[in-house]
Amino acid sequence: MSAPDLCVIFNPRAGRDRARQRLRQLRALLGQRAVFRPTERPGHAEALAFDAARAGARAVAAAGGDGTVHEVANGILRAGRPEVVLEVYPIGSANDYAHSLGLTPDWKLRASPDVQPRAVDVGLAHADDGRERYFVNGIGLGLNGHVALEARRIRFFQGRLLYNLAMLRALCLRFAAPPMTLAFDGEERWGPTLALSIALGRREGNFVVAPEALLDDGLFDCLHAGPLSRWELVRNLLRLNAGRLPTHPLLWRGRSRSVRVECAAPLAFHLDGELFGGTEVRGLEVRLLPGALRTMVHVGRGAMRQPGGPV
Repeated sequence: MSAPDLCVIFNPRAGRDRARQRLRQLRALLGQRAVFRPTERPGHAEALAFDAARAGARAVAAAGGDGTVHEVANGILRAGRPEVVLEVYPIGSANDYAHSLGLTPDWKLRASPDVQPRAVDVGLAHADDGRERYFVNGIGLGLNGHVALEARRIRFFQGRLLYNLAMLRALCLRFAAPPMTLAFDGEERWGPTLALSIALGRREGNFVVAPEALLDDGLFDCLHAGPLSRWELVRNLLRLNAGRLPTHPLLWRGRSRSVRVECAAPLAFHLDGELFGGTEVRGLEVRLLPGALRTMVHVGRGAMRQPGGPV
């Protein structure tokens, strides 16, 4: 497949069908400088991004939500062309990664000089069934994985309302804290685990789970929730919505470059909001790849180590 300078991969159903106007504006702005490729099925964005990167595209854009970003990033990384730049046009339901990049839905239309390419960290997840996936925003295990599942089943809503509703459904239908063995940079912890976030970005499903996370600091920001009660969790949702991480003896925060998870029961988890389906996974190894991807970042608003971060 031949590729122009920029390949825009878009999800026609992103943002619950509310993004058509922005796509029309992007087409008018970019004209012949870009080719637009619609996705047709799960995994298609990854294949399109892989082909575009291998064919010589300078940049590959993901126009959609975090799921489209996840697939496009995996396609670029699998292509083995680290010079290719990921551009994110956030027109999806959550847009968590774009939030950490400091990008608004119309940043490309505004052509701001503050939006520049920068090197950011990437995570690599290896499951005990042999499968591997890259991720750019974060992993959520336990209740977080069930929230992602419920969010996919809810129609007509997006953003914070969608994920608040998905959280409430998960609390009612999928509330459990199975014992897990966790190792952060080799230091083991054991105990009941209601939820675990392994974050590169600051938000997960519109909830701010890692307010101090930076995209280029070479570290995951981790949040572990032990056996909280339903009432304790619901009581703290307002704080999460407001970006204030609650303090509780059953909540643990830390930073690491690698995480290992083992559980006797199958693990429920997502990567960048995308469910890791298929066979039952009971073990997961996660490691950080510093500066493995180049992406467009707003140097004044992005979650970077210093203004702009390393090039």
